[in-house]
Amino acid sequence: MEVAPQDVKRFIDETRQFSEYDFEGYSLKSFTRRLEKILTDNSMAMDSLLKKMQKNSKFLEYVVKEITVNTTEPFRTPSIWNKLVPIMKEKFEKLDTINIWHAGCSTGQEVYSMLILLYELGLFHKVKVYGTDLNEDVLETARAAKYRMHDFEEYWENFDKVMSQFPDFDKHKYLDVNSRRGVVKVKSYIAEKPIFAKHNLIKDGNIFGFKFDLIMCRNVLIYFDHELQDKIFKFFYETITPDGVLVIGKHESILSPIQRKFNRIDSIYLKKTEEDVWNF
Repeated sequence: MEVAPQDVKRFIDETRQFSEYDFEGYSLKSFTRRLEKILTDNSMAMDSLLKKMQKNSKFLEYVVKEITVNTTEPFRTPSIWNKLVPIMKEKFEKLDTINIWHAGCSTGQEVYSMLILLYELGLFHKVKVYGTDLNEDVLETARAAKYRMHDFEEYWENFDKVMSQFPDFDKHKYLDVNSRRGVVKVKSYIAEKPIFAKHNLIKDGNIFGFKFDLIMCRNVLIYFDHELQDKIFKFFYETITPDGVLVIGKHESILSPIQRKFNRIDSIYLKKTEEDVWNF
C-alpha cells in the first residue's frame, strides 16, 4: 500500500498528540517503507490504523516495534569486536568502574556478548552495563535472556571469530544450550548484571546522571535523517567520558563537524582530548 509524504506527516503529527512517541527526524524513505508494510500486513487504511493505535495500547506498541526495526545478534560484525578488544584492554584496565551503555539494545544479544567478553578479559567485576530501547517488548526479551536456539545457531561463527583469541573459551560457561527445547539461556550470573530500561534516544537525554566509558549504538542512527543524526552524535559526544569510546553500525558514520572531535577506527570512534581537538 503506497503512502504519500503527507500521509507520513499526518501519522507523525497525530501519533505525537496521543502518545509519547515522536518520529520527527526519521529517514523519510525508511519510515515510509515501514509504514507501508504495516498497513499492508494489517489490511488497514491510515484512518483505521491511527484510530486503533489511539484506542489500543498493545497495538500502538506493535506499530512502534515494527517502525523501529529491532534487529541484533551476538557479536554482530566480529571484525569490529576484534578491533574493540585492545582498545578496551588499554582504556578499561586502569578504571575502578566501567560504565557501558547499549543504546537501542533491542533483545539484548549484544549486551550479553559484551559481558561475556568482559568476563574473559577479567573486567566483569568492574563493569556496570545499561541497555535501553524504545520498545518495551524487546526489553522483556532482553531481561529474560532466553532465545530460540535457531536464532543463536546461525551466529555461533561470530563467537568463534571473536572468542578464538581466548584459548580456553567455552560458550557453555556462559550459556545453557537446551537442544531438546530449542532454547539458549544466558546463565544467571551474566543475565543479572545488566539494567534494562525504556528510553527514547531522541527526546529523553541522559537519564542516568553520569557519563559512560563506552556507548554502543549500532544500526539505530541509520534510520534517522542527517539533522537528527547530528543531534544524537553531539549528545553521545557529551555523554561519554573524556577518554570514552562510541561504537556505531557498520554502515553508519559521522558526517557532521563533530567528527573532528573523534579519532576513528572503522566504526569505532575514540573521543579526543580537548588538547587534541584544539591541535587539529
